[in-house]
Amino acid sequence: MSDNITRRGFGAILLTGGFATVASAQQAPTTPAAQTPPAVIQPPEEPRDYPAPSFKPTLRRPRLGPTLAQDFVIFAHMDLDNVKLLLEKHPAVLNATVDWGGGDWESGLGGASHMGRRDIAEFLIEKGARIDIFAATMLGHLDIVKSLLALHPTLIDAKGPHGIPLLAHAKMGGKEAEAVFHYIESLKAAKPPLF
Repeated sequence: MSDNITRRGFGAILLTGGFATVASAQQAPTTPAAQTPPAVIQPPEEPRDYPAPSFKPTLRRPRLGPTLAQDFVIFAHMDLDNVKLLLEKHPAVLNATVDWGGGDWESGLGGASHMGRRDIAEFLIEKGARIDIFAATMLGHLDIVKSLLALHPTLIDAKGPHGIPLLAHAKMGGKEAEAVFHYIESLKAAKPPLF
């Protein structure tokens, strides 16, 4: 097997979500029809140290590439123009998440929220991003935060992407999230110590 990968071969690897081997990518047919991703794509089996679920998922569309999802989440921390560009070209990336390692999952909205980027967060929510308590906190939606904390008081100690706590999200929200910041702070002060 040769270590040289052609552009077409590299594209085949990307189109299949990176699951192709170098050898199969190099042998990819060159006809236009063959370059279309297959209708059903199955990820490779990973070894389990637990019983496999009985349900076997079937993917009906190609997976988003990890680079696209990663770039979108990174841009959502600071670059509204590129967020708009990627979302216009690839609408499915809206709710994509990236595992930065060890289960540290982050979405574009999650990145915008802990960075205090109200403009990006509001744009993503308008487009249909799934709002959570961290985004609601940064945006200063006191009614939502109060409701969620009343229903699930343990969320006061929830950690967002990168382990960033709820109170830090409120702080990043600035003046618009000041009431949420004081509310969370008061709940934390009233919380009895564990010891």
